[in-house]
Amino acid sequence: MTTAARRPLDVRVLDGTVTNPPTVFDDSTLLPADRATMSALGHRVEGADLAAPPVVLPDFHHKSKMELPSSVAVATAGTIRPDLTSSSVNCGMALIAVDSEVPDAKAVDVFMRAVRERYPYPTRGAAELSRKEVVKAVRDGSEFSVDRRGAPADDLERIEEGGRIELERYGGLDRLHAELPGIAFQLARYRFGTVGPSNHFVELQRVEEILDPDRAAKLGVSEGQLTIQYHGGGGVFTGEIGRLFFRRKDYPAQVKAVNAALKPWFHLRSARSFAQLKARLSLYFTAGCTPLPLEGDEGQRLMLATAAAMNYGFAFRTATYAALRRIAADSFGGAVGRLVVDSPHNSIYEEPVGARTGVVHRHNACRAFPASMMTPGTTFAETGQAVLLPGTHRTSSYLAVAGDRAATSLYSACHGAGTVVADLVARGVSGDDPLKRTTRRYRYDDAAPTDAHHFDDRGVNAALDVLVRNGLVKPVARMRPIAVLH
Repeated sequence: MTTAARRPLDVRVLDGTVTNPPTVFDDSTLLPADRATMSALGHRVEGADLAAPPVVLPDFHHKSKMELPSSVAVATAGTIRPDLTSSSVNCGMALIAVDSEVPDAKAVDVFMRAVRERYPYPTRGAAELSRKEVVKAVRDGSEFSVDRRGAPADDLERIEEGGRIELERYGGLDRLHAELPGIAFQLARYRFGTVGPSNHFVELQRVEEILDPDRAAKLGVSEGQLTIQYHGGGGVFTGEIGRLFFRRKDYPAQVKAVNAALKPWFHLRSARSFAQLKARLSLYFTAGCTPLPLEGDEGQRLMLATAAAMNYGFAFRTATYAALRRIAADSFGGAVGRLVVDSPHNSIYEEPVGARTGVVHRHNACRAFPASMMTPGTTFAETGQAVLLPGTHRTSSYLAVAGDRAATSLYSACHGAGTVVADLVARGVSGDDPLKRTTRRYRYDDAAPTDAHHFDDRGVNAALDVLVRNGLVKPVARMRPIAVLH
């Protein structure tokens, strides 16, 4: 592993002056933060009411459809800026520890086929929820999937915020229900709990190495054990909310068509005065994302909608967990699974920033609270909040917990190392796995699975090293993939 250094890197704007120097967690030799991407970050946060320097984490890169680069955390003092996270909040990753040894190829085939049958892609188009159930998911978060999908109640402690954000602090469900058109709840009945292709996946892994035996035991992970790691979105409702307030770059045609009717209804019909009508026209029907004061009516309305979307996302991914847990038990001879952690990586929360409270926006970065900030009596209050650092389906992934100096990164860690892995392979720094291991790769069509040959772990280890040497996380276990559906 390489030696990492936490260093401020100046971001210059067009007039040549230095603005908002971020705190950069990288390795200047092996993993230097890209200057053009740093400039894009600087322009995006220019003039913001920053409560702390923006944080740049390993795997820092910029997707063309996103306003902000990935692997970033930005804290503002009194405004909400939706462009500082994804257009759909509560995309996240989770890890299930299964009480089973690594299955044979036949059992893996059975499992993957069952996952595809439960969550096919393209989806069947049938409603998964009633309208009343959508409202309950928006209100209750993961508790909804405990009641309706059979997720274990004991596992709620392993989900960020316990899988539920209280809506009353921002005006409550009644306000949301009164203002949000019924069609939004109707559309959210579909595709509940799906995973799908692209960078979302369901991966079977073997725990190859325990790095912190005490914390691993508390988290329920042991050497040789089977784990299931999955990356899933927050569902239809989160995408609707994320694009209702501002015009985003990421605007699929079908969502744009729905919002042509939904957005005017939501914002203009509920306006209580001509002045508010004019303000909303200016805010939500022009290009870009205008920051909103947290304490103002529009800011509270946005936070209410965001909290509701987060709750739906928690319910969505907890339903996925419940289904995968049952499928694993059926496929691997009755073994049952336990949730190790569920961690969103696109979020907006009010959180401690130094001695005050700020609004922390994370984009493809996960929260990493130390044990002292977790709910007393929970596992994470002993271990620190669990954090996943996936590599790719061709490298190891890591389970870690928040480190002692996580405050220096706004209590944030990168949500993966895929870009780092690809970059080091392209540069010839990383190569083939010396042990010649492979991952059985499944798709959503009927094609036979193929074998993907592994790389070595230099890429994911380089990203982890930056986090560990700066005290952001402590590694607990290393998992190696054996099969993936994506």
